[in-house]
Amino acid sequence: MSDLLEHVLDAHGGLDRWRQLRQIAVHARIDGVTWHAKGFGEAMLDSHITLDPHHQNVSYAPFLTAGRRSRFEPDRVAIETLDGEVVAERVGPRRAFAGHQFSTKWDELHLAYFTGYAMWNYLTAPFLFTWPGTVAEEIEPWDENGESWRRLKVTFPPDVATHNPEQVFYYGQDGLLRRHDYAGEVVHGANPALTAHYTDQHRSFAGLVFPTRRRALRTNPDNTPRTDLVAVSIDLLDVRLT
Repeated sequence: MSDLLEHVLDAHGGLDRWRQLRQIAVHARIDGVTWHAKGFGEAMLDSHITLDPHHQNVSYAPFLTAGRRSRFEPDRVAIETLDGEVVAERVGPRRAFAGHQFSTKWDELHLAYFTGYAMWNYLTAPFLFTWPGTVAEEIEPWDENGESWRRLKVTFPPDVATHNPEQVFYYGQDGLLRRHDYAGEVVHGANPALTAHYTDQHRSFAGLVFPTRRRALRTNPDNTPRTDLVAVSIDLLDVRLT
């Protein structure tokens, strides 16, 4: 484990504390132009999400309709009633994005897959970087906003559902996440635009630290952010840990 990764894990509450965790439940306000482009408008503004921090298993309840919830796992997504009756499901859900572009509309199962894996990745980083097969290595620092941010290039194994295999995470001197770069393959298709996902307003909940404000922006060719639109915004209103 690199000294930067150790510093980052400690800053976010420590690996020992993380291993004690059994469930994360959040209330979030989620917005941005992506949802409108995909045909869901303001459907995610009031999101209640529960997830298993140690397995990719996520549920939004309610999901789009009162009395229904989503169920995400990497190889299957479903829409269920609150008592578990399956309304719709899709096995091998990532294949259903083949041929998509940013303007391609989604169905409910596309939405369940993307919102499931994305939120799981956001809420489990940086502890996700210690998973078997995941490689995190420090690369050259990056100067932005008058600060010098240290960076981890993280390569994820095929069994982790995520935006794309290789991503870059930027950390301040305090070890807290400032920016996260990735290419959203399921959102943009074969030629995904690079996204710079900014995080701030970090708060501690039961000993673990999460950024409570996220803004995902497109980037310019020189790796600076475009500020003309927000692709995705996430505000965590409440975080409960079990």
